[in-house]
Amino acid sequence: MDLKNKRVLITAGPTWVAIDNVRVISNTASGESGILLAGKFKNQGARVTLLLGPGGACGLNRKIKVLRFMFFDQLKNLVAEELNRGRYDLVVHSAAVSDYRPAEVHPKKINSGLKCLKIDLVPTGKIINRIKGLSRGVGVIGFKFEPDAAKAVLIKKARSLMKRADLDMVVANTFKRNQYQAYILKDKMIYGPLLSKNKMADKLIKLITCL
Repeated sequence: MDLKNKRVLITAGPTWVAIDNVRVISNTASGESGILLAGKFKNQGARVTLLLGPGGACGLNRKIKVLRFMFFDQLKNLVAEELNRGRYDLVVHSAAVSDYRPAEVHPKKINSGLKCLKIDLVPTGKIINRIKGLSRGVGVIGFKFEPDAAKAVLIKKARSLMKRADLDMVVANTFKRNQYQAYILKDKMIYGPLLSKNKMADKLIKLITCL
């Protein structure tokens, strides 16, 4: 795939789910991988749209179209709107999407000082499972993060994701002893370990151009 003028949709960053009208549940994702990839795709001549969650956007190429979101439902709707609105050649879904949400969202701020606050959580649903159904023929790359995971466990979970969501590639990544490690799964091949996000991004771009 020659990336020049190809339309690429990238998701990045954390998603929030509300507890009440001022409090949220989030995660520690920075969006760094998606931001890095957006820049590299743009440098290859791609037309990039970045859906970016809460957090910074330092160093982003000003020619990259950025649409901001905060909450899970906002990201879910943005993905659907973008794929329904225009023809994308590739989706890179690197956002750290909330897996659970409160079963009930309090309409006002919950009083502080309570001795105990219990929150029942229910699954949010998998955005990545919907992508190929929203846009026929689009290539989809997913990310699977498992902290401190052994290689065998990480690869097994990445292959499960690839099968479930009908993905073309998966970036399986972890942090072990404060060291970033990533493997890229494509067909039956495994590439890695890639020991920095920059090396992961460069290898991913190279593999995409061979699709």
